[in-house]
Amino acid sequence: MSAAVPGTPARRGLLHDARRIAALAWPLFFGQLAVLAFSTVDTVMTARHSAVDLAALAVGGAVYITVFVGFMGVILAIGPIAGQLFGAGKLQEAGRQLHQAIWLALFMSVLGCTVLLFPQPFLALSHAEGEVAEKVRGYLHALAFALPSALLFTAFRGFNTAVSRPKIVMALQFGALVLKVPLNAVLVFGADLGPLHVPAFGAQGCGIATAMVMGCQLFAAWEVLRRDPFYARFGLASGSLALPDRASLMGLLHLGVPMGLSIGIEVTGFTFMAFFIARLGPTPVAGHQIAVNMVSVMFMMPLALANATSTLVAQRIGADDARDAARIGWHGLQVGVIIASAMGAVVYLTRQSLMHAYTHDEVIIAAAMPLLAWVLLFHIADAVQTITAFTLRAYKIATVPVLIYAGSLWGVGLGGGYVLAFNLTGQSPPALQGALGFWAASTTGLTLAASCLASFLIWMLRQRSSR
Repeated sequence: MSAAVPGTPARRGLLHDARRIAALAWPLFFGQLAVLAFSTVDTVMTARHSAVDLAALAVGGAVYITVFVGFMGVILAIGPIAGQLFGAGKLQEAGRQLHQAIWLALFMSVLGCTVLLFPQPFLALSHAEGEVAEKVRGYLHALAFALPSALLFTAFRGFNTAVSRPKIVMALQFGALVLKVPLNAVLVFGADLGPLHVPAFGAQGCGIATAMVMGCQLFAAWEVLRRDPFYARFGLASGSLALPDRASLMGLLHLGVPMGLSIGIEVTGFTFMAFFIARLGPTPVAGHQIAVNMVSVMFMMPLALANATSTLVAQRIGADDARDAARIGWHGLQVGVIIASAMGAVVYLTRQSLMHAYTHDEVIIAAAMPLLAWVLLFHIADAVQTITAFTLRAYKIATVPVLIYAGSLWGVGLGGGYVLAFNLTGQSPPALQGALGFWAASTTGLTLAASCLASFLIWMLRQRSSR
């Protein structure tokens, strides 16, 4: 990988841009780790409670992530839009985008809560029945109360990232995590708190704790907007909400819908694996859940780099500095590949000991270990496709990634995994049947997506530099 895109002169080197990206990426990384720790805490505590609850958490978590992430992607269109306005010095216009993103989040909440309250299609897809299905319903009903707060906080997060102020978001995310851990423990395992007896809710307790914490986090974010003088120059310090603006909402939707579709395809290409693997029984899906959580922790680093790179690129586009924007995008990709390669190698070599941090159940560990054989290639491909997709969004290019994701992640990854795992052709090798077939196909699909997106980004930057 060259130091700069051909045709784009590099006025500064990789190390200089890596520092610029790192300054924005590190609070994003730790904030995202705090968010992911929610599911990690859920997974660890539920795994120690019962295998049935862990299976319910895997299915219910896949449903919630499918709903939340798709709508989150639409709302996060505020990032490239507000970032370009911020780079151009149009601060009041950037602030107005947050108001419109809030209205969008409220509308998306109505749709999302409806899905969570009536999850029967997902239960049918995963063949969840009996006690597992009942626990999935309880978990999702609790999360229906968490979704509005989570989507509204997404608008706050997207705006702060766009204006290079991620530290306040990180602080609120860590505050939420500090509150989440003890609440989770009480609600999952039960407790006697003086005269109050709290029953053991298992997986449902994770959802109840998340709903309570998300509400507190949203309230804290609103207070920050009202009281912090930083937001006065964006017209946000009054605490009042502007009326919906059709033009701004359409601008958010024009970029946000394909962004949401891309993220939705990316996530469902992975989360739907849980639905299909659940058909194999509680042990395979429990092992899959642990493996998913581990690679999700790893994914936080390229995701932070992608957010930081995209933000800086959008700001430089707004400032009408096309060369700097192109160079930052390319250098962000290089940094991501270097870090992902190192992280993937370390996790692969230490995967046995890492498994025991989740559970001491050797049966579940045996189900999870073969899945992580793909972790190195999986993580590098995941980093490339994420950073390139985010960089393209900074240029307000979101439709092409939808097509690439649909073919590679749904077609090759999910479709190919289904064929391998359930041996539909009768030709699947025994080693690639079951959960491992899904992981092998998913890794192949991710690699294809990464190659196509990176190639398109290079082509696009060359086209722009030749104008």
